[in-house]
Amino acid sequence: EVAAGVWGGGLVQAGGSLRLSCAASGLTFSSYTMGWFRQAPGKEREFVAAISESGDSTDYADSVKGRFTISRDNAKNTVYLQMNSLKPEDTAIYYCAAGRARLSGRYYQNNGGYSYWGQGTLVTVSS
Repeated sequence: EVAAGVWGGGLVQAGGSLRLSCAASGLTFSSYTMGWFRQAPGKEREFVAAISESGDSTDYADSVKGRFTISRDNAKNTVYLQMNSLKPEDTAIYYCAAGRARLSGRYYQNNGGYSYWGQGTLVTVSS
């Protein structure tokens, strides 16, 4: 059974930083593209960042480029999201996901590109 634990969310002031972690089990972690998505109140879930199986390719939503960094440690079956210069509009529940969609395509930016999802962690950025 595939499971993913997510932690690192919390309350932070605008301009601050947080680091999210997602540890997965029950799958061959290094064979999966890993993604981060978020869902703000009243809005649909949206793509934030993705990283290829080996970690040599990454992509970001325009809204977080230059502020967020996705990374992974395949030895620890863990993916990270370092979030800097946080803004109130970054407030959302953040989810990690594992899927087969390659970063050479575009499907990795869609919810449907992922088979497994971790539980969300709430990030609240105060102004």
